[in-house]
Amino acid sequence: MDLDEILAKYSFTKDDIVHLLSCGKDDAKKIYKKAEEIKLAYIGPKVYYRGLIEFSNICRKDCYYCGIRASNTATNRFELSNDQILDAVMFAYKHNYASVVFQAGERTDEAFINKVDQLIRKTKEISEGKIGITLSIGEQTEATYQKWFESGAHRYLLRIETSNKELYYKLHPENERHSFENRINSLHLLKKIGYQVGTGVMIGLPFQSYEHLAEDLLFFKEFDIDMNGMGPYIEHHETPLFEHKETLRPKKERFELALRMIAILRLMMKDINIAAATSLQAIDKVGREKAIKIGANVIMPNITPTIVRANYQLYEGKPCIDEAADDCSSCLEARIGMAGGIVGYGEWGDSEHYRKREKD
Repeated sequence: MDLDEILAKYSFTKDDIVHLLSCGKDDAKKIYKKAEEIKLAYIGPKVYYRGLIEFSNICRKDCYYCGIRASNTATNRFELSNDQILDAVMFAYKHNYASVVFQAGERTDEAFINKVDQLIRKTKEISEGKIGITLSIGEQTEATYQKWFESGAHRYLLRIETSNKELYYKLHPENERHSFENRINSLHLLKKIGYQVGTGVMIGLPFQSYEHLAEDLLFFKEFDIDMNGMGPYIEHHETPLFEHKETLRPKKERFELALRMIAILRLMMKDINIAAATSLQAIDKVGREKAIKIGANVIMPNITPTIVRANYQLYEGKPCIDEAADDCSSCLEARIGMAGGIVGYGEWGDSEHYRKREKD
C-alpha cells in the first residue's frame, strides 16, 4: 500500500489501519506529522487538565489484567473520606484546573452511589459551578447514570479495553459481573442520557493483533465517541494475565504502538478529546508529551492524596505515586510547553465533537 495515498483518504478501511499500525519507523514519522497538523487545524495547541482523584481501590470486578481486582488479597484497600476528596477538588479549583476526574474501583452498592452523588453536588457547590466533572467508575444502571448526570457530572469515561468479544473474555471472567454486552450497552446508555462519552483500550495485550486494534479504532468511529483514553498494556505480577508475560511485545514496542493508535485516531476523528495516558509515562519519561505532540489534548495530573497513591496501581511501575500535587502541576506545565502545547487554564475543554453532535 502507498502511505501517502492512505493518509490522503477521508476515511480508512481496516486494511488501511493495519498498514498504518505495522509500517516502518520512517513511515510512522509521516503519520505523526499528519496527525500533528490535523490536531492544530481542528482543535489548536491547547491542552486541558483533568485533576485525577483516585478515591477508592475497592472493586467488585475481577478483571485478569488489573492490580486492584477483587481477588487480589495483597492490595491494601482504601476509600478516601469525602473531606479528603473535596480537599483535592479545592486544590484543582485554586490552581485553575477547571475539571476533575473521580475514578475508583467499580461498585454498584447504594452507599457508593450516594457517596458519588454527594461528591458531585458538593463539588459544584464549593466551586460555584466552575469545576467540570468527569466520572470513571464503571458500569452502572441507567438510573444511576441519570442521577449523577442530573447532579452535575457531564463527562464519563468507560474503557471497553477491547472491542473484540473473544479477546474480551480472555481478559475477563465470563459471568454476570463481566459481560461484554453490558459494557457496550453502558456506553449507549451514557450517550442516551447526554454525557460526553469516552472509551478506550489497552494496547499490546497478550493475544492482541493489529487487526484487533484496527477494529477498536473503527469501533470508536462507528460509535461516534466524544473522548478517548488509551495507552500501552503494562503487566502486574499479581494478576492472572501475568502468566502470559513471555508472549508480550517489549514495552518500547507497546509504547510506539500506543503512539500510533493515538495519531491514527486523531486522523480518523479530528475534533474529539484524546487523553495522554499516564501509562505512557511509565514506559517513557516524556511519553505523555510525545502523545500531546502527535494528537492528544487532555492530560490528567494526579491530585490524589500521596498517602494512598501507591495502593491504586492497576499496573506496575505507575509514575508520580510519591509526588505532591504541587510538584506534578509545575512540572507538567513546563513539559507541555516543550511539546508545543498551551495549558487551557480555567477552561473545561469540552469535546468540540460533542458540541457539534449536540447541535445536530
